[in-house]
Amino acid sequence: MLVRAACPHDCPDTCGMLVTVENGVAVKIQGDPTMPFTDGTLCTKVAHYLERTYAPDRLLHPMKRVGPKGSARFERITWDAALEEIAARLKAIAAEDPEAILPLSYAGTMGMVQYSSMDRRFFHRLGASLLDRTLCSSAGKSGLKATLGGSVGMDPERFDESKLILLWGANPVVSNLHLWSRVQEAKRRGAKVVAIDPYRSLSAEKCTQHLALLPGTDGALALGMMHVLIAENLVDRDYIARHTLGFEQLAGRAKQYTPTWTARTCGLRVEEVVQLARDYGTTRPAAIRLNYGMQRHAGGGIAARTVACLPALTGAWRDAAGGIVLTTADFYGFDHAALERPDLLGGRKPRVINHAAIGDALTSAQPPVKAVIVYNNNPVAVCPDSEKVLAGFRREDLFCVVMDSFLTDTADYADLVLPATTQLEHYDVHKSYGHLYVLANNPAIAPVGESLPNSEVFRRLAARMGFDEACFRDSDEDICRTALKSASPRMRGIEWEGMKQSGWQRLNVAERFAPFAEGGFPTPSGKCEFYSVALEKQGIDPLPFFNPPAESAQSNPRLALEYPLAFLSPPARNFLNSSFAHLKRFRELEVEPCLELHAEDAAARDIRDGDRVRVFNARGSVLLRARVNGKPRRGVVVAPSVWWKKYSPDRGNANNVTAQRTADLGGGATFYDCLVQVERAELPAS
Repeated sequence: MLVRAACPHDCPDTCGMLVTVENGVAVKIQGDPTMPFTDGTLCTKVAHYLERTYAPDRLLHPMKRVGPKGSARFERITWDAALEEIAARLKAIAAEDPEAILPLSYAGTMGMVQYSSMDRRFFHRLGASLLDRTLCSSAGKSGLKATLGGSVGMDPERFDESKLILLWGANPVVSNLHLWSRVQEAKRRGAKVVAIDPYRSLSAEKCTQHLALLPGTDGALALGMMHVLIAENLVDRDYIARHTLGFEQLAGRAKQYTPTWTARTCGLRVEEVVQLARDYGTTRPAAIRLNYGMQRHAGGGIAARTVACLPALTGAWRDAAGGIVLTTADFYGFDHAALERPDLLGGRKPRVINHAAIGDALTSAQPPVKAVIVYNNNPVAVCPDSEKVLAGFRREDLFCVVMDSFLTDTADYADLVLPATTQLEHYDVHKSYGHLYVLANNPAIAPVGESLPNSEVFRRLAARMGFDEACFRDSDEDICRTALKSASPRMRGIEWEGMKQSGWQRLNVAERFAPFAEGGFPTPSGKCEFYSVALEKQGIDPLPFFNPPAESAQSNPRLALEYPLAFLSPPARNFLNSSFAHLKRFRELEVEPCLELHAEDAAARDIRDGDRVRVFNARGSVLLRARVNGKPRRGVVVAPSVWWKKYSPDRGNANNVTAQRTADLGGGATFYDCLVQVERAELPAS
């Protein structure tokens, strides 16, 4: 039997999959060759997904803690006992203050059923605190909204036709495989491909040119490009006149950002800045793949906004293979209100807790958080400022429930652990943030052990809590149908019954989709807004400007004297956030937690390739293995991430040194706004 499925993970590709099942057992997983964007291929991680589903350490039964928090000592209990205890504890806490309860979920699965439907209904009905899920993309999406009107952009399927491609903070070899194949095809056809990244990534190594700017200076580079484009009249004045707002003000602002200033700020040569602008202003079609790494600093939202102005300046939007894409998520018209039912709040306005500052929330919020329900998430490993996060989870008075398929770093601190299904064991429906297709996921096998879908756990909890609204009786397929009921013309003709048979369906847009060739931006003005009234109303400069990182030699020279190296922690090739970092195959491929250094930075500290090093700042420290390979630019060190703490030599990871500080827009996390010092070290005695 062949079952159509969809990859659920936090990746823009959202691949179509086929699962072969024999006698109730999944025996093969492969890419769906009929799905146009992903074209029958899977990344190396998901190609081995059966190892994850049938892993020997898979959680199979509900368990209750019997040892100290963090000891990972549990005993098996029944579902009835687990749900009864959870309901009793939540009822008691809610009777005093429901805002003391916090859902702590993220993007371990991105399907509408298991990620944002029955769970949100449950917590809305309860009146729990709301979680602002800011770890990945919120700063950049807010910046795009101020400029373009939403999370919209060019069709990634057209990149193979571009003549100039800027991979801006993007490493698609690792995190956007099916876009990378199109970039390679464009390069074979003669396109120039430029990587803009402080790190010589696997993608940068294969590009025509690599511009290794300083971390957090992407906005400065875009402003310098604007200066050259406008000064040399390399702009599309007809497109500007008809489809943009605020050009004259922008032109006045751009005069101050000279190539000399830009080169000094970004750590580049003047001729590199000028040539990039000239290439961009004279080549059509020109495409920018902006990615989330560049917006993970204090000025990240404005930086993304500034880069997003470039295609309207040159008229790049006229071409289907031109423009910019950070995310395509807002092209979909899923009915999120019907999925999540915020009306169940009944007029209540619970407090909002920022995911990026969860360490502070669990240790010092008032009123205190007394219960957390963790699902699709491993916050002990992935959230910044780990020592504070751990301090929160170690609290004996914090009731902690973790729903997962494995005993994660976070599950070690749980009072109750509930076994969750994997993608092969439940229904779901998916949109993408990297293409324009809707995908269906059909269960290929029965749940392994006693595992249950997230949706079913919240259904059962709702019943035990006495929530009698009809929406809590919706089946998973009902939720899939709800997601697809939409007034959006792009969703016309997409319905669940047909799609679960076909596996996927493209949005109702033209094959050669050029969304803003004739303007029509989803902004208040309908134009690309160089001048943003919405930002002005928030007290933010309405024009693009350079908003530097908080921790850099330029913005904070005193801190840089003590901690002179910029620390980046981008995704490791064989991990996907923390979803695969526990599997032996992928840990062996990554070998061990490491720190990549420039040879000059290593020599200045008497560090040799293979040495154990200590990376530290005032927030904490972590032990890593030095790789002196010259991939980071001088002054930058890189720790491919994120390792589970329990598999690290000192039970630490990169987030021991990252900050809870949030970005200028959207409350986004600032993982890459981090100064450290590095020294040779030895492992502590066991």
